[in-house]
Amino acid sequence: MVPISIFGFVALWSPYFFSALVALFLIYLLITVKWRDRFADSEPLKRNELISFSVGMILVYVTKGSPVDLLGHILFTMHMVQMAVLLLVAAPFIIMGIPGWIWKKVFAVPVLGRVLVVMTRPVISLIVFSAMFSVYHLPLVLDTIKLSIPLHAAFTITLFISALFLWWPIVNTISVTTKLQGLHKVAYIIASAILITPACALIIFVDTPVYETYQSGEAWIQSMALCVPASTLGTLANAGLSGPEVFTNMPVLYDQQLGGVIMKVLQEIIYGVVLGKIFFNWFQHERDNADDITKKQLLERERLSMYS
Repeated sequence: MVPISIFGFVALWSPYFFSALVALFLIYLLITVKWRDRFADSEPLKRNELISFSVGMILVYVTKGSPVDLLGHILFTMHMVQMAVLLLVAAPFIIMGIPGWIWKKVFAVPVLGRVLVVMTRPVISLIVFSAMFSVYHLPLVLDTIKLSIPLHAAFTITLFISALFLWWPIVNTISVTTKLQGLHKVAYIIASAILITPACALIIFVDTPVYETYQSGEAWIQSMALCVPASTLGTLANAGLSGPEVFTNMPVLYDQQLGGVIMKVLQEIIYGVVLGKIFFNWFQHERDNADDITKKQLLERERLSMYS
């Protein structure tokens, strides 16, 4: 097998993307620390917010800028690992890492705020994300997107934004939008798991390879241009680089099916962790506020008895 190091440093580590993320992180620190006093109603940056944003940015780079991204264009299995980490782990960390006072200002922007309020409603965010994810993995759509750098970038960013919408009702901390509580969060998570199951099932149970850009031939070579400089790719193509089979012994069909399984398994693990945290927080809230909850229930019974 040929090592992926033949693609060179730029393809492996995406220094321009890394620089863009570093610049974005510095802007984040300037707004939340150095320039914070310039904004009305701002609050000091909390340690957990800084950690969350840092983790989210690191995960974005690992999935879209490190060798993982290059492998994601060679193996469909790694592509699905990318999707799981980027959409189901990095997205909520980014939301939690941005202070609430900044989110309030974003939602206060006249037109943008109204759009965001609509798009972050639980039913709409569920449908939008599930539809985006499913459409993205239709063979015709994915193959088309992977042959165009602008289209691939636009669709990836849009899909990530839809993931932010998906997680917003669960992890947001501001009061101007809908925030789910208790069992509503549980139902929301379960519904999300169910809605993307058909897309994963189609990938898992199909008996033929369906993605041209993950097979040998011209389509695969063209798709590699998404992460490999044209000069390097041209040299390798002239040297006889033909397809992903030179990097792995796994048949294309098995790679495709394993990718669907990996996505579903990772989703279930991530959602399981989230559900565990939801149940723990619910139990802790019930325990810490047992007296207040009892009083409210008694008052509600007295009110109802007055009308019976």
